[in-house]
Amino acid sequence: MATRFISVALALILALCGDVLYAQQRSASLSGTVADETGGVLPGVSVEMRPNGGQGAAVETVTDGTGVYRFENPPTGQVELVFRLINFSTLRRQVTIAAGASATANAQLLVAASADIVITAPRTFRNLAEIENPAENLVGVASAGSEGAITSAQLAVRPVNRAAEVLETVPGMIISQHSGEGKANQYYLRGFNLDHGFDFAQTVATLPVNMPTHAHAQGYADSNFLIPELVSGVQFRKGPYYAENGDFSSAGSATINYFNVLDRPVVSYTGGSFDYRRFLGAVSPKVGSGNLLAAFEYEQDNGPWVSPNGKDKYNGVVRYSLGDTRNGMSLTFLGFRNHWHSTDQIPQRAVDAGEIDRFGFIEETDGGETYRYAGAFDWLVSDANDSTRITAHVQRYGVQLFHNFTYFMDDPENGDQFEQFEERWTTGGKITHRKLRRVGGKSTETLFGVDLRNDSVGGPLGLYHTRATERLSTLRADDADQVSVGMFAESEIEWSRTLRTTFGLRGDVYHWNVVSNNPLNSGKDTSGILSPKISAAFGPWKGTELYANWGLGYHSNSALGIMLQVDPTTGDSATRSPAFARANGAEFGVRTVALKGVQTTATVWYLGFDSELIYVGDSGSTEEGPASRRKGIEITNYVYPNKWLAADLDLSFSQARFKDVPEGEDYVPGSLNRVISAGLGVNPPAGVAHGPFGSVRLRHFGPRPLLEDNSVQSKSTSIVNGEVGYQFSPRIRLRIEGFNLFDAEVSDIDYFFESRLQNEPAPVEDLHFHAAIPRSFRASLQVSF
Repeated sequence: MATRFISVALALILALCGDVLYAQQRSASLSGTVADETGGVLPGVSVEMRPNGGQGAAVETVTDGTGVYRFENPPTGQVELVFRLINFSTLRRQVTIAAGASATANAQLLVAASADIVITAPRTFRNLAEIENPAENLVGVASAGSEGAITSAQLAVRPVNRAAEVLETVPGMIISQHSGEGKANQYYLRGFNLDHGFDFAQTVATLPVNMPTHAHAQGYADSNFLIPELVSGVQFRKGPYYAENGDFSSAGSATINYFNVLDRPVVSYTGGSFDYRRFLGAVSPKVGSGNLLAAFEYEQDNGPWVSPNGKDKYNGVVRYSLGDTRNGMSLTFLGFRNHWHSTDQIPQRAVDAGEIDRFGFIEETDGGETYRYAGAFDWLVSDANDSTRITAHVQRYGVQLFHNFTYFMDDPENGDQFEQFEERWTTGGKITHRKLRRVGGKSTETLFGVDLRNDSVGGPLGLYHTRATERLSTLRADDADQVSVGMFAESEIEWSRTLRTTFGLRGDVYHWNVVSNNPLNSGKDTSGILSPKISAAFGPWKGTELYANWGLGYHSNSALGIMLQVDPTTGDSATRSPAFARANGAEFGVRTVALKGVQTTATVWYLGFDSELIYVGDSGSTEEGPASRRKGIEITNYVYPNKWLAADLDLSFSQARFKDVPEGEDYVPGSLNRVISAGLGVNPPAGVAHGPFGSVRLRHFGPRPLLEDNSVQSKSTSIVNGEVGYQFSPRIRLRIEGFNLFDAEVSDIDYFFESRLQNEPAPVEDLHFHAAIPRSFRASLQVSF
């Protein structure tokens, strides 16, 4: 009997153990939650699980509405998880699973540098160097070594003298000025003196900034309406490698995003040297299911000039938005008006002779006025494998400029001052669709879209000879209409864990219609251009990726130059500009996060332009320009040793030369051969209520050839700026900014050309320069509510 009882008990125990073991096996799982950098959960993320450390067959699932994924009965040992989502980098993670045990692997995806995104927050964009495991997010964060995104944290402790200096966060970029502070800045990048934005495309809060067929310069980009405190991030690209980017983007492009929601309302007041005053107020209350951002800025500045700058800037933004990172809508209205007097570049001989101060003037009545009123609509809808973005804009813009660069050379009695004037309506829109899918077992991401723009320029678009701003004669008076349609597509294919390729194609068609005061310079024309692109990414290997990129690009020329037949000043026959100037670019790059807290990129690049004729707004005629080539190397470093401290070092070296010209006469005037930017910043991390903050920055750009034979060079420019402040609480912040701390007597820009002073019998070739701002300080108090 006892034996029988023991046998039954053992059987029951074995059965129970078997049930327990079976239940444990069945309940084993691998699961987790996927979120973005703001903490928002991400539904629809494709999650692959590959056994044997990523070498086995994949099993796939998708995160649910709460961002959760789950794999039942995962294999034991090491598996690789791959997380993919439109507009985010791909995350790869190794996970070890014990026999019969469950495991959790949460993931945080980074927004890609090229992402379509409508709703942005302070942590939407992150630098790879500041996250915990950057190597996991390396795949897809960018497709070139020269592509990236600047975060709001990087901007927070950066002294900004001019609003457009936000763009100096783009590695290798220099922002300067040759005239009054209300005019569009001078831009330098990759060996280019981009004048006022000729080959660098800018977008602010979805509004295109560059203006084709502009009264002053083709591609004129006045970003003085930018409010730095509202910038949530800067997405930048260099080179003609991206099918989505069209006109004016061959050297590079920048998309400047605005916040949709502020942490709390803010008011700040700034005062400083040279009668500088600035007020900013911004709020973002909850309205219905969205938020209403409203900001107003007023800025006044006289500068160090003998003839005060007299800058008066009024600037406002109203934006209503709703949604999240993946699905959102915004409606933005912007109003901007600026008036100023300007001290343009001055002749060195007049300063040497003691006739004027280096902050003095020859023509006292130079200056300008401009306005921009705009509305923009931005809508993004995404699901698990698709993303569609639609943007539309309308702008009313006007500008009036008075300049005198040659003084009394052409008209010894009245002087050579001229006026440029225009008013325009700009309308346009863009549709972009992205799709993730698998083709032949390979993961692919396809992009295709169309953009449309119409510029109706009149007022008329005028060029006048003036004396003390009074019109003496009309050199040109035109009405110009330009319509452009661009279609683009590209496809990225992941051939293996260490090889991705992207093939792209862009096609553009333009139509111009000019009605001129001289019928010979009137006419219509239509032209088109195709631009193929190819890129490849290799890796990553131990936190390092390699890139190879090639593409054709272009910039359009002014409609006035395309229709030109006779010189408006002399009446002589003139050569028409081609519709487009073709660009051909390539680069090899590397991005590494192998060292903890450090992101380094390095690129070797080339960019060439075909022979072209350029319309010169200052004279109303065309100017011949030979083919050119530029090549160089860029090295960018971001270092985050801890949550308080950040450092960066950008090194850019380039060589610019004309082609097919006599030997020794191939230097490109105004081209930079080096740019060095370095900074060290201290800022309390999120969650710290009070503490000091500050930064110090070096800004250096090397000497420039001023003539084709390099017989005259400018000097290099080195300026140290800095700021120091204290955050008394999350609501009160005091800041003191210092510019040109060592009071270097250097130039913002230099030229070498002929001019004639009133007391001179004949024109004189001379260096003309615009002095950099001397040592100055500003103090600001920011209060949040």
